Amino acid sequence: QVQLVESGGGLVQAGGSLRLSCAASGSTFNRITIGWFRQAPGKEREFVASVSRSGGVTYYTDSVKGRFTISRDDAKNTWYLQMNSLKPEDTAVYYCSASLDGYYHGAPRNAYEYDFWGQGTQVTVSS
Repeated sequence: QVQLVESGGGLVQAGGSLRLSCAASGSTFNRITIGWFRQAPGKEREFVASVSRSGGVTYYTDSVKGRFTISRDDAKNTWYLQMNSLKPEDTAVYYCSASLDGYYHGAPRNAYEYDFWGQGTQVTVSS
């Protein structure tokens, strides 16, 4: 079992930055694959970014490439989503998700491939 706690959401103006955190407990970083997803009002949950257990493979949805960066602090068992140049269309609830003991260099982009989910954190970008 993995427990995930997200933090770092908030209200920011367009062009601003936020850093989301996802702290994991119940397992060590090298067993965990992390995915970030988001869900805007009235829309389906969508993939944002993911990072492999190895830490060396990352994927981003096209709309955030060049603006968002996923990273990991092994000592803290915590993952981050650095979000720069935020746009109003980035407004959503952001969820951190995890899978255990998956392919070491895999970073899935489908929600069904993740077994554990955080509670979500609201990100609101004003224009």
